[in-house]
Amino acid sequence: MARLSILVVDDEPIVGKRLKPALTKSGHTVDVVESGKEAIRLLARQAYDVVVADIRMEGPDGLQVLRYVRTNSPRTAVIMITGFATVDLARETLTLGAFDFIAKPFRLDDLRNAIQRATERLVGDGGTPSSR
Repeated sequence: MARLSILVVDDEPIVGKRLKPALTKSGHTVDVVESGKEAIRLLARQAYDVVVADIRMEGPDGLQVLRYVRTNSPRTAVIMITGFATVDLARETLTLGAFDFIAKPFRLDDLRNAIQRATERLVGDGGTPSSR
């Protein structure tokens, strides 16, 4: 698996505490923030290969982060996560350009598999955003 730069955005600190070591162990560089505002600030300075964003957050929510990424870094894969999964919400995120949608609670393997699929797409499209 390619070494990716990943941004995890979730207002629940436990999510970042759980995901960062697991994804780092897989060889990725991982940044964790707890708000959409912090995510957009980082995204304005740095390209990420994958953004994993919770949908429901105060301030800019995950959908606003998704829109920001689609506008400013269209090659970045965005994987949306939520504890409030509905078919309509999944459809909306995918229509807005999310790469994948995962309902909480999820297994780490579910997220790893989504990241692997995103990697395959990025490499197939000529490389990752952070490698440019």
